[in-house]
Amino acid sequence: MSILWEKSGTWRWMVRKTRDSKPFFLAFATVCGVVPGVIGFCVMQLTSSRNPDLEAKLRQSARPESLMMGKVNRERLGEYLGELKRKEDTNDRYVAALRGETLTRKPYVRIQPIPEQNGSEVQKEQK
Repeated sequence: MSILWEKSGTWRWMVRKTRDSKPFFLAFATVCGVVPGVIGFCVMQLTSSRNPDLEAKLRQSARPESLMMGKVNRERLGEYLGELKRKEDTNDRYVAALRGETLTRKPYVRIQPIPEQNGSEVQKEQK
């Protein structure tokens, strides 16, 4: 920053104005926040397509892995939303994730236990 301070008169002016004038600081901060937001919103609107024909074509040419992952994600989301709707306690889902357990399980069965490993299996995994 010292290079900017030493070489740029505009930078020094900007620093002095924002330090001395609270309205200028608020206006400058608003411009720095709003202008990129407006530009980003405009770019997203211009680049997104709501063309049903294009969406149908993209869905037809999707890879089987993508279709399968979409199906799995919909099923998991449906299960999770069902649990929330029934007001079930879902904290064990997070506990299981922290322990490294997978969230794939039989439907309507809560966290499946990790199979017990004997000492020889643990030693094989460590090698």
